Amino acid sequence: MPESGIGQRNSAVLAGILVLAALFRLHDVQQPLIDAFSWRQASTAMMADNFLARSWNIFFPEVSWTGPGPAYQGRELQIISYITALLYALFGWHDWLGRLVAIGFGLWGVFALHRLINRVWDTAHAHAGAFLLAIMPGAVFIDQSFLPDPAMLSLVLTGAWLYVVYLQEDRHGLLVLAGVITTLGVLAKLPGIAVVVPMTYATFSILEVRGKLNPRRILQIVPVALIAGALILGYYRWAIYVGTNFPPYHVAGSGYLWDDGLSKFFSHAFYLPAAWKIASNWLFTLPVLMLAAIALLVTPPGDPARHKAPWFFHLWFAGAVLVYFFAAREIKTNPWNFHIFSVPVSVMAGRGLFLLTAIDGRAPGSPWRWLRLTAIAAVVIVGGSIPGLQLMKTPYAQSGHKLGVQLSSLSKPGDLVIAASATIGDPIAIYYSRRRGWVFPPGGGMNDWSVLPDDGEAIDMLETLRAKDATWFGVAKNARDSKGRKLLEYNTGLIAHLDKTAERVIDDDTMLIYRLAPPTAFYRGDRMKRVIGPTQSSSNAEPATQGF
Repeated sequence: MPESGIGQRNSAVLAGILVLAALFRLHDVQQPLIDAFSWRQASTAMMADNFLARSWNIFFPEVSWTGPGPAYQGRELQIISYITALLYALFGWHDWLGRLVAIGFGLWGVFALHRLINRVWDTAHAHAGAFLLAIMPGAVFIDQSFLPDPAMLSLVLTGAWLYVVYLQEDRHGLLVLAGVITTLGVLAKLPGIAVVVPMTYATFSILEVRGKLNPRRILQIVPVALIAGALILGYYRWAIYVGTNFPPYHVAGSGYLWDDGLSKFFSHAFYLPAAWKIASNWLFTLPVLMLAAIALLVTPPGDPARHKAPWFFHLWFAGAVLVYFFAAREIKTNPWNFHIFSVPVSVMAGRGLFLLTAIDGRAPGSPWRWLRLTAIAAVVIVGGSIPGLQLMKTPYAQSGHKLGVQLSSLSKPGDLVIAASATIGDPIAIYYSRRRGWVFPPGGGMNDWSVLPDDGEAIDMLETLRAKDATWFGVAKNARDSKGRKLLEYNTGLIAHLDKTAERVIDDDTMLIYRLAPPTAFYRGDRMKRVIGPTQSSSNAEPATQGF
């Protein structure tokens, strides 16, 4: 076939992969943020709301679940939430706009991966790897979630691709562009720093083969790398400053090696059993992992003599493992952080798919090869992608969504609400109430707000928040804490106290809602001296997922 015909066919294949990726990611895009990642999505969505409603300063991201505010938090650079806020300004508030922005980044990530694989391996493997990223359930689910991770992966993929082109073709303008885009990717989410490992490998591998590995060339690259490193370090130092100097004194993320100590990581086997459960159940699924394992048994296809970087994705995996080594508990607790692994796993699985379809040595395009490809792809989709997505898309936080909508209809602008969703600590009900207020028990800082207090402390908390002008208290009837205790069963004294001091407005199969009266004279005494706000310290991780 003429070269132009091959190019047209490859473009058509890539277009088909992108359409497939879009179909998977756009499915049920209008679902409220009530799936397995509702907790983290609600916080991200609140930051978008507050950019629009309170301040456009991207360096002061703010949530709405710690009272009237301001409630600045130490977070990654809010690229997706900021873009979403701009869309709110243009089109009005729709909770699915955040998903749509994430999907846009995710689709670009599939395209960027295809171009990167084509550069370091070849076109056939680019098709296979991009296809796996397009349908892999974890990648699909994260890419359609209102989270910063789709922007991170898309940007570091783009930066890596442009950097490889620079190394291969001496297009010096791409060096700066790659540096800017990669820096934004790491600022969007810190696990993106893993890309430094394969990019460093590509530098030495490609330039050495080309005979251009010399001090002059390295001195062109080093300033860009140093500036990128300084920007990344500077921003995250700022994020820690914000999270430790402004209420509620919360820096997102915890469970790092320097927090827990090496002995604790060893005692939990670096949380590998939990990581394997996540990887095999929904993130990658067993069919994809089996394909990736096949690829690891053979050498990669790239040819260094043709200015390729054959071990690029092996080194990407090594970089991701290094990140996991230092942040195993955080990544296990908040599994969207595994998204940095989506690149090497999809590429290796694509390599395994390629090897299996070509196992009999038949020519590309033969009917048997296409039949084998179709059969394997069907097993991956039906046996892995669809069940994994169904598991994660289950509306675990639906009662919290209903509670929030009901609080929105009962309250008026300016009212402060207290809410306990299905998962204690999840701010989803606050988000859908369209008001500010508090999760119950109040969260932020180092205190663990996923655990219910006993009745005496719970009543003190309620009365302290009532004194801060809280007007409504709502609880989902299936609300339970991280120890499995249901609020309505564990805090019967709190409910009895509410029945004595507040008006029960809603009592149905899903929720209880009370209108709070002003605080009684009894609670203006010594018991009101208890301070419920979090202590000033560093971080406490948000529990990532609902009970799947």
